[in-house]
Amino acid sequence: MTYCVGMLLDKGLVLMSDTRTNSGVDNISTFRKMFHWEIPDERVIAIMTSGNLATTQSVISQLEERTKAPDERHNSALEAPTMYQIATQIGKLLHETISACDEEAGPEAAGQFSATLILAGQIKGMEPRLFMIYPEGNFIEASFDTPFFQIGETKYGRPILIRGYDRTMSFEDAVKLLMVSFDSTLKANLSVGLPLDLLVLERDNFTPLHERRITADNAYYRAVSVGWGEALRLAFETLPDYSFNQP
Repeated sequence: MTYCVGMLLDKGLVLMSDTRTNSGVDNISTFRKMFHWEIPDERVIAIMTSGNLATTQSVISQLEERTKAPDERHNSALEAPTMYQIATQIGKLLHETISACDEEAGPEAAGQFSATLILAGQIKGMEPRLFMIYPEGNFIEASFDTPFFQIGETKYGRPILIRGYDRTMSFEDAVKLLMVSFDSTLKANLSVGLPLDLLVLERDNFTPLHERRITADNAYYRAVSVGWGEALRLAFETLPDYSFNQP
């Protein structure tokens, strides 16, 4: 399984993804699910992936090839003039990749090659934008009414994001909020696992402000995990006691 979150702030974008993939409890591996490309002082684009690994690797490989081959530059996400057109191109590529896999595998494999993507980035002179792209190739865009997208194993970490999110929060607080969301998900679901990949994209800065891989021995992650657990226990103990004799 997977857990990825993309968050829209006044200051820019914050992305975090896990790296665990599995085909059963005896076949667990680590694969990167976050990728980014940049043209300094012009644009920065990031993608996070969830779903069938063969599908997502094919999509990312095709995007990588298009950025390298001169005769394919007109099809590259690095060349599209708006983030909306980038989302359209990548949505089409995702749908074509899934359809080709389904056709090759036959009707009995329908749905096995599904994948969902989060696309984030900014082009100079335009706003930072965040999209969720569905297997069918269509997509929706985040706004400050819907300021974050999750893909994969979303249910355990979502309540924390809903309660803690503030569009004016600092990047540091946003990372702390995501750490808590991911820690809660990791504690509840073994199909999501460390290490985590973190990417911070500051508004009007077309090189990532911060990029880090967070492993199990990361001191900050461990402090957040222990502190959050203790805070929950303390909060529980301060709640009023239930009485069997209450009306």
